[in-house]
Amino acid sequence: MTLTNEQKKLLLQIAKKAIEEEFTQKTLIDKDELVKNNPWLLKEQAVFVTLNKNHNLRGCIGSIIPHRALIDDLIANAKAAAFSDPRFNPLSKEELKDIEIEVSLLTVPKELLYKDIEDLRNKIRPMVDGVILQLDGYQATFLPQVWEDLKSFDEFFAHLCLKASLPMDCLKYHPKIYTYQVEKIEE
Repeated sequence: MTLTNEQKKLLLQIAKKAIEEEFTQKTLIDKDELVKNNPWLLKEQAVFVTLNKNHNLRGCIGSIIPHRALIDDLIANAKAAAFSDPRFNPLSKEELKDIEIEVSLLTVPKELLYKDIEDLRNKIRPMVDGVILQLDGYQATFLPQVWEDLKSFDEFFAHLCLKASLPMDCLKYHPKIYTYQVEKIEE
């Protein structure tokens, strides 16, 4: 889904208003009106919402598989990123002015078949592919943006294994790998 600049601005506004609603205890999003004027918001779409404060991660929650309307996934994940990311305390009203919001629209993940680690190394596209790793009931994902901080294949996958509560060298156990791409929208 390639969006216009106006559509991108609208998604960022919805995410921000979703967070503000929790502080004001007032409805700031008129979903009926938004959907009437923007029917594309009803398309099932998986969305991640990332919050950054002073260029540091402050919350990130999302869906990997599309399972509800874009507008609903966006609102739910914006609120979850702000108030329910277990790695952080809930966002305070004072912090809101310092938060930068990033919205990522995900393509549907596809399994990436590979023979061994070297084959995987050749098939993964840094800065392009988001990765889901699954092994023995454990799972974790990194958005493509994570490549900006974890630039090497080895570093990226070691951290992804750890995020899944697996040993850093979990690739030697041949986990299932899925890839997806994102359309990143930021303020």
